[in-house]
Amino acid sequence: MGGTPVFALIKVNLKETINTSRLPKHIAIIMDGNGRWAKQKGMLRAFGHKNGTKAVRETVEACAELGIKNLTLYAFSTENWNRPKIEIDTLMRLLVSSLKKETTTLSDHNIKLAAIGNLNALPNKVHRELKEVIAHTKDNTHMTLTLALSYGSREELVNAFKEISNKVKNNIISSESIDESLINNHLYTRNLPDVDLIIRTSGEQRISNFLLWQIAYAELYFTSILWPDFTKENLYQAIVEYQKRERRFGKTSEQIN
Repeated sequence: MGGTPVFALIKVNLKETINTSRLPKHIAIIMDGNGRWAKQKGMLRAFGHKNGTKAVRETVEACAELGIKNLTLYAFSTENWNRPKIEIDTLMRLLVSSLKKETTTLSDHNIKLAAIGNLNALPNKVHRELKEVIAHTKDNTHMTLTLALSYGSREELVNAFKEISNKVKNNIISSESIDESLINNHLYTRNLPDVDLIIRTSGEQRISNFLLWQIAYAELYFTSILWPDFTKENLYQAIVEYQKRERRFGKTSEQIN
């Protein structure tokens, strides 16, 4: 039977609402500004990273409550290995402690944890804890939370092209069979849909080697808010802005309408 789709309007403020029938299927966030946030308060960068975990928790819970199916967080890039060792060690300790603390929360919200990147480069303790939480939440179905760890999009693409090249060389596939779908199936994100909305905090306006293939038609949203200050309301505002935009995917407005 036909009829009006079931949806809800979530009030953001006096003027704007979120239409839950037009939610992005996949949100990706570049969580930037922890160090600057700490510096503004006269503290070490580690203080910013610790407070950034609060924003992670609030954002994950807000996405789950809204009904966002996929959320990917840029937690640690391949380039981040070049940072001072003391900062890297702090980040890794935070990651382990956060994974332990949030396992129950993920299960309570029916959230599946996944991870993408060169995970073998992570310290053994981090890798072990990560695999345990992934295994513990693998059957959850409400939302998939993906952590990009030791992740670099160029490295991901190079690895995919090498794997495809080897398959052609060994006559597993033909060069004529290479298309977007085949490339996509050789990426870390093969089980995820393309990104609809990418958010970057801290005022920087660049992609920083994050999901370059997957954001081909994503809407970009930049905010000057530093990551530890990012709240549920800030996420709502980004989604409101997303819903105001016309996504044409190469077509004209007349074709879309």
